[in-house]
Amino acid sequence: MSKEENNSKNSKKEPKKDEHKKSKTEVENSKTKANEEKKPESLESKLQRNLTQLQKEKDDLEDKYLRSQAEMQNMQNRYNKERAQLIKYESQSLAKDVLPAMDNLERALATKVDDEASKQLKKGVQMTLDSLVKAMKDHGISEIIAEGVKFDPNLHQAVQTVAAENDDQKDHVVRVLQKGYLYKDRTLRPAMVVVAQ
Repeated sequence: MSKEENNSKNSKKEPKKDEHKKSKTEVENSKTKANEEKKPESLESKLQRNLTQLQKEKDDLEDKYLRSQAEMQNMQNRYNKERAQLIKYESQSLAKDVLPAMDNLERALATKVDDEASKQLKKGVQMTLDSLVKAMKDHGISEIIAEGVKFDPNLHQAVQTVAAENDDQKDHVVRVLQKGYLYKDRTLRPAMVVVAQ
């Protein structure tokens, strides 16, 4: 082989070495650039992740706050409603306790009397009953009208049934055995009645 051919082969090989070196250098540079680019991306993605997490925590806390506010409002409303009910029906237990005394006074008035002393006593019992009835009305307690009206299970307690004389009398109260009373809009005691069937 001649020297020229040898030189031309060497010259051809040398650029390949340089090309290989350049490509190696370029690869290293591109890796360095990629690492440099990755670092800011990594920091940026980390910040984005933290921001997303903080936003989620904020939303959760805001939701909890709104729910607790609503719960407090519901508790306040429930308390006010219960308090209003207590005030509205504060005398209910007293009224229930007084009703048997009123029944006894009515039974005492139903007895027949002949002498003057008994008539005076009966007059005093009537005055006592009248004052009790007036006091009850003043506090929202009223008698349930039962005789001759259609039977209502909310207001009447049927203790006996009898045959109806006609179709108009069916499911109607024919006799009251014990008076019933309403306290404002509640049934304090249902009337004990006899119903026609």
